Amino acid sequence: MRKSILAAAAALAVAATGLVVVARPTAAALSDVPADCSVSTAAYRSDGQRLTYVYSGQTTSTKAYANDNLGWVPTAHQQIGASGDDTSFRSTEYAARAGEDRLYKLSRQGELVDGTWRITAMSASHIGVGFAGTRILASASPYLYHVAGSSLYRSTETYVDGVFTLSRPVKLAGTGWDTVNTLTYERSGGTGSAAVDVLIGTKSNGELKEWRINRATPTTITSKVLRASGWGPFTSLSTGYCDAHPNGRPLLGITAAGRASVHFDANKTDSIGTDIKGGSLGSLGWTAKAYGQ
Repeated sequence: MRKSILAAAAALAVAATGLVVVARPTAAALSDVPADCSVSTAAYRSDGQRLTYVYSGQTTSTKAYANDNLGWVPTAHQQIGASGDDTSFRSTEYAARAGEDRLYKLSRQGELVDGTWRITAMSASHIGVGFAGTRILASASPYLYHVAGSSLYRSTETYVDGVFTLSRPVKLAGTGWDTVNTLTYERSGGTGSAAVDVLIGTKSNGELKEWRINRATPTTITSKVLRASGWGPFTSLSTGYCDAHPNGRPLLGITAAGRASVHFDANKTDSIGTDIKGGSLGSLGWTAKAYGQ
């Protein structure tokens, strides 16, 4: 369900008009990533304008909506829901802000007006406490993971008297999360006491890694290195979908300097990284702060 929400959001982004800059990726990356794969991520410019960086149909693009300016740059961001059609959409997201202990819940509504997508309603309200220093958010509803300092935390989404709320974060097992550059929810698996959330991310030592967190007893976390080197520079990592390759996934990595790479993992559930192929897209000017999705 989670990836279908992200796929819908990506489709909305691809359909958008407005500010669009298209670049042709390198031939090396194109030959490794099927043409039916799409992946995107949200980004914020220093002035608070939201952008969407997209790799789809073997092209890259930057898209923006009119009136989509938050006024500040989140330290962490995560989409939690999206719906829409050819003329309108709604999106709900979490965002953390520097110097604040509470998380924000962002609500955005967009409409296609005279051939151009624009935001017609937007709100930001506080939700939850205990999120000071948050630099990574990863949603695995009803759980929300976040990284602050050298620790990983988990909150639970609940309804209290009909109001959507987040529990106070609980610190999970392990340390050294300050060496994790990116972290995004990939899937859940297993049943009962064996159910796990699977997250994927990159580390400063260059590793592309997968973590498996037991849902019932989150003190149990196992991990596996998918790739041992080459992934350290990425400050944003997003996974997407492939229409004709449902068992695979594209991986879009972006560096702070605006360089991007795209890879294709033919089997996203085998916990094996030797079949991941792809390469650099070069410098795309994607220098706004991007967030893994």
